[in-house]
Amino acid sequence: MRYSDAFLKEILRRTRVIAVVGVSLNPVRPSYYVARYLSQRGFRVIGVNPGHAGAQLFGETVRSSIAELPPEVDMLDLFRRSEAVGPLVDEALEHLPGLRTVWMQIGVENAEAAARAESRGIDVVMNRCPKIEYQRLHGELRMGGFNTGVISSKL
Repeated sequence: MRYSDAFLKEILRRTRVIAVVGVSLNPVRPSYYVARYLSQRGFRVIGVNPGHAGAQLFGETVRSSIAELPPEVDMLDLFRRSEAVGPLVDEALEHLPGLRTVWMQIGVENAEAAARAESRGIDVVMNRCPKIEYQRLHGELRMGGFNTGVISSKL
């Protein structure tokens, strides 16, 4: 899918509380370092993983399910297989009144779940990583030699 930079930037600008579904406590796992990076950028990040429920991660208690999340969660970041996304999106639609974005990680796409969320006015991003997009849109990837396509005065 192709998303405009303006669309992605607006999502990242307005987002305050991110639930990372499928988060790991293992620092070498992508879900951990994405959650860590986002928390370092000022987002409140709450992990969801029944295997780690009750553990502390970035100042928050890991929850066992979406239903246990506080209502102010406004973005769901899904580290789950594409076929597992449907029920998670449905649970979020039922339990998260402040939800504004469903973000499916790289390799994760579920058009049916996306359509259900979009029909409720929720923005959906599939097959992308919010960490990478944040870095790209804020010029941080340039330091690693990547052409971000974003013109900036930052060196």
